[in-house]
Amino acid sequence: MRYYKDIIFEKPVPEEIRRLGLLPADLHFHTRYSDSATRVRDALKLAARRGIGLAITDHNQVGGVLEAGRQKSRVPLIPGIEVSANDGPHILLYFSAVSDLVDFYSHHVEKNRRTGPFTAIRLDTADILEAGEGYPCITVEAHPCGYAFLNRGVQRCVAGDYIGKEVFSRLDALEVICGGMARSHNQKAAELATTHGLGRTGGTDGHLLHELGGVVTCAEADTAEEFLEAVRRRETVIIGHERPLVEKAVMGTAVLPHHLPYTVPILQARWEQSLPRIRKFVRARLNG
Repeated sequence: MRYYKDIIFEKPVPEEIRRLGLLPADLHFHTRYSDSATRVRDALKLAARRGIGLAITDHNQVGGVLEAGRQKSRVPLIPGIEVSANDGPHILLYFSAVSDLVDFYSHHVEKNRRTGPFTAIRLDTADILEAGEGYPCITVEAHPCGYAFLNRGVQRCVAGDYIGKEVFSRLDALEVICGGMARSHNQKAAELATTHGLGRTGGTDGHLLHELGGVVTCAEADTAEEFLEAVRRRETVIIGHERPLVEKAVMGTAVLPHHLPYTVPILQARWEQSLPRIRKFVRARLNG
């Protein structure tokens, strides 16, 4: 694993980061509007206490962002959303203005959602990226090398030949430290970002309140627009570490009840996402 001076695998200390003139922000966090029990006001209070910025990135939802805006918090907020693509990857989109996020959601996400609100929508990765090109936003692939047995990472999909590698040229950045991933996955993501000349972000992918701020993206910025431009120009520093296995299990247990009512549509979406892998396996067997 090569050394990256701008990717630091250790616990972030916001006070020290701010003294360097950088704003630390957790760019991947979920609330009760998605598959989490965390209330928006509690997330804002903790972010304020820890002195960090926050991007609420609920799955295929914008309600948490809207509520955060109504709270009139002093926490620097970056409007975001995590869109689950039909062909597997999870695309994080960040906007400098809430109005642009809401317009994107209304025209492209909401009408393509399934019965299961947190599962993949009826748009592939290319469709989502194309839709994002019509807005002043940046597109980031979440946990690009995970999860095991699921096409939830763009690199996994490219390696499996389900998505063309040209997808990297359409992204602005990769999430190089995701709190829910293993260190090996995050190291591979860092290498991918370098290989493809992409920006870097990091976030906890947190669903429980205490996880907030465990991974931060740091940039010299005062506004959401400046922060996103720093990501695009590859001028960020990512600091954080992955959650221990026990904490990952706790989070999984907490998230499960939010998904159980939508078991059927989730299984349907997973089946559709698995079809390319199944077809590839069958073709290989038939060809000897």
